[in-house]
Amino acid sequence: MSTQKLFNVAVVGATGAVGEQIIRLLEERNFPIKELKLLSSARSAGVKLPFKGQDIVVQEATPESFQGVDIALFSAGGDVTKALAPHAVEAGTICIDNTSAYRMDPDTPLVVPEVNVEKINEHKGIIANPNCSTIQMVAALKPLYDRYGISRVIVSTYQAVSGAGAKAINEMLRQSKEVLAGNDAKPDILPVGSLPVKHQIAFNAIPQIDKFLDNGFTNEEMKMILETKKIMGDESIEVTATCVRIPVVYGHSESVYVELIEDFDIEEVKTLLANAPGIVLVDNPAEQQYPLATDAAGKLETFVGRVRRDLSNPKALNMWIVSDNLLKGAAWNAVQIAEYIAIEQ
Repeated sequence: MSTQKLFNVAVVGATGAVGEQIIRLLEERNFPIKELKLLSSARSAGVKLPFKGQDIVVQEATPESFQGVDIALFSAGGDVTKALAPHAVEAGTICIDNTSAYRMDPDTPLVVPEVNVEKINEHKGIIANPNCSTIQMVAALKPLYDRYGISRVIVSTYQAVSGAGAKAINEMLRQSKEVLAGNDAKPDILPVGSLPVKHQIAFNAIPQIDKFLDNGFTNEEMKMILETKKIMGDESIEVTATCVRIPVVYGHSESVYVELIEDFDIEEVKTLLANAPGIVLVDNPAEQQYPLATDAAGKLETFVGRVRRDLSNPKALNMWIVSDNLLKGAAWNAVQIAEYIAIEQ
């Protein structure tokens, strides 16, 4: 009987929120690891992180860090990926990148395993993880696309502050306390953009995620538009997005309007969604059961509900999609890709 191959794995950005989730998932999933190397910026080097009962010392990520590494999972920012991933590829490492550095590179597969897992085999050393808000949406769109075809998608997102990092979480919690105490909330972090102007996030909704572009859309919105077309493999799908930051810690929520090409039966749609990989259908309005960010937090699946035929267009439907942005939206999607690679080799 053949023994399972073990892999030398590196996590770049190991001390960040996504990096910590990747490490936890590698342990919980019992990923076949021979040696785990944890990498970060110089300022975090020396920190010890637990893995399978041992404390692993975090090392500074350098171009030389990838000798002998089979798989590297990157979540340390696009600039770090651009600086280090080419050296990793040269060393023979397969890179799974959580940043936007290579997402729209035509030579780099942009993968959501439930949607286009076969694209992994086309990699040239780097596989890109899509934007968190895109991942959960296309996971829910895929079964509908395969059955009916999709002509248009209009999405409005309600995104958790954890998508902007630990500092944004702390700012929201601090501002909430300030407002409840009757004081003015002092904004320092959000929105993250090109201007120094900041807005209160506590008890508020900020219709800006990332910087504005010349076309009036934000960078986050354009990520959803362009990535959806690439992942679905169909440039003809019309996509528009409005991305909003709300005072929720974990879990992105999305209101999605989908125009289908073929006519549909709404009960069949629900059955397709319920049977789709990685999707949990929570759709019982009579009992006020629908996906909630508080329920999705800490879970690997994408939750879909409020599924209904549109009143103005008989070939369109509306649905509500929720998922943990640090898990399926980042760490879990990356680990899924790594698991596929491990199985294939």
